[in-house]
Amino acid sequence: MSSGLPKAVLYYHPKSIWSSVARLAVEEKGYAADEIDFKIVDITKGENYDPTFLRLNPKATVPTLVVPLSNTLSEDVDSRYKALIDSTTIVEFLDKSRSSLSRTHTTSTAPAPALTPATIAATNIAKTIIYDIIHSDEASPGKLKFYDARDEAGLKKLKQAVLPMLQGRAEALRKHIADGESGAVQVSEKTKQFWASKLAWIEPIAKVLEAADTPTESLSESGKEERAAFFKVAKQAWETDLPNVLAKLTKEILGPFALGRVGGCTAGDQLSIADMHLIAWFTRLVTQAGGTASDDGKTVIAKIEEYVGSEHISRKRLGKLGTFWDAIKGVRSWQKIYGEGVF
Repeated sequence: MSSGLPKAVLYYHPKSIWSSVARLAVEEKGYAADEIDFKIVDITKGENYDPTFLRLNPKATVPTLVVPLSNTLSEDVDSRYKALIDSTTIVEFLDKSRSSLSRTHTTSTAPAPALTPATIAATNIAKTIIYDIIHSDEASPGKLKFYDARDEAGLKKLKQAVLPMLQGRAEALRKHIADGESGAVQVSEKTKQFWASKLAWIEPIAKVLEAADTPTESLSESGKEERAAFFKVAKQAWETDLPNVLAKLTKEILGPFALGRVGGCTAGDQLSIADMHLIAWFTRLVTQAGGTASDDGKTVIAKIEEYVGSEHISRKRLGKLGTFWDAIKGVRSWQKIYGEGVF
C-alpha cells in the first residue's frame, strides 16, 4: 500500500471486550499490518471522555473505527472520513471491505474468509446471538465486571481489581465537568450532561468498593443500605441474568462454533460474524470464573458452575459452550489476542 493513501484507524483498549471483537475480525479477515493504524485509548484513565475523542464518538466507547470514504482514496484528494462507533457495525464493515473478490488498496495475500452467514437461517441465528443475547442488558459485561461480588470477601477482591479504574475514570470526568463549567473548554450542554450521567453511574459503585474493607456491621445505616443495594444488583446479574443468557446461548449455538454447518461451510468449523462477539464475551466470562488459556472446555464449564453456583447453573447443560471453548482455543485470531493471557 502506498504510504500516501489514507488508512483506517482503530481506536481501542487492549483489555476491552468489545475492542477484542474488532481485533478478532481484523485477524480473521487477514488485513495486513500496514492497512489499519491502531491507537490505544486508555479507558482506565477516562481518555475516552476527552472532548477530542467525543468528536469522533459521542458515546465515548471503544472500539471506534475511523475509515476514509471510498471516493476520497487518493493521494491527490483531501480525504473525508466517517467513524463507526460500535463493534457490530465495525465487524460488518471489516467483513465486507475485504474478500477474495475485492482486493482494492490491500497489501495482504492472506485468505479473506467470509464471516457473514451464507443462508437466511444462519443470518437469523447470528442476529439472535449477537443482538438478542450477547449485546442484551442481561449479558452486559460491564455489569458482570463491576458487580462481580456477592459477599464481603468478593467485595474486597473486586475493590483491588476495579476500584483504581473507576477512580481514574471519575477523576477524568470531574475534570472535564469542571473545565466545561468554567469555560476552559467549549462543549455543549449535551456533552456536560453526558459526563454527569457517566459520573453518576460510577460514583455509587466506587463508594461501595471504597468501604469494602469495613465489615457490614460497622457501616453507617446509609452504608449498609448502599452495600445491600450493590449485592442485590450483583446477585441479579450473576444468579439470574447470566444463567438465562447461558441457557439461551446453549439453545442457539450449533457447534463447534456458533453457526456450525448452517453457516454455509461444509465441515461445520468455520468462524462467523457471530463468533467474533461470542468469543470475546465468553472469554471474559471464563476469565472472571478463574479460567485460564490452558484449561479445556470441561474445566472452564466446571469453573463457571462453581463460580456462579450449582444451584443457579448446571455444567450438564453447558456442554456446547465447553465444546465451543475447545474449538476457539485452536483459532489463530484467538491465539493472537489472548495468547499471552485471557481477559
